[in-house]
Amino acid sequence: MAGESSTRTITVTGSGTAEAPPDLLTISVGVECRRASVVAAYADAGQASAAVSGALRQHGVADADLRTSGLNIRPEFVWRDGEGQHVAGYVASSVLTVRVRQIAAASTVIAAVVEAGADDVRLNGLELGFADESAVLARAREAAWQDALAAAGQFASLASGQLGAVISVAEHPLTSGPVPAAKLERAAATDAISLEAGHASLGASVTVVWELQA
Repeated sequence: MAGESSTRTITVTGSGTAEAPPDLLTISVGVECRRASVVAAYADAGQASAAVSGALRQHGVADADLRTSGLNIRPEFVWRDGEGQHVAGYVASSVLTVRVRQIAAASTVIAAVVEAGADDVRLNGLELGFADESAVLARAREAAWQDALAAAGQFASLASGQLGAVISVAEHPLTSGPVPAAKLERAAATDAISLEAGHASLGASVTVVWELQA
């Protein structure tokens, strides 16, 4: 329409990451008991869970850093020729999520868990992260901004223009999976697992719209 002027813009999405030594280890510990009866499976699973929780508390893990979930009891079937399926026993299981805030003590804590739970314990996985992500996330956001700014500046130059005011900024949540332990080594002298924490990282993504000036 005559008299109307449209604002030219440049839209760029930038991404960035930041690394830091992790200060929080999350361990998923499973307890699984196979017994001939439901009562025995449930009772022994409870005893194993209590032993594991007790060992964790003895090693300084606070109650607030222990969470039980996934309580399950199921029959276990076997197939017999000519007879079909039969119940061979029952399995009681649960999952304990543990947050360890002293990374240096992680190997000792894991060893205590295995010793307390014996053959009924399962280590489902480890996650390294941060008790407070804000400082690391702020650096990741800055890296994402600089990435977007560099690309936008290049596009503006290619268009024979320059960047004007920022019109809008939108951050995109990143769906990152667990950060695995950087390295697990078997120490021959003690036959235990020693944890090397390394660094953990966080990522950020931002879309910025600039005015394109002539």
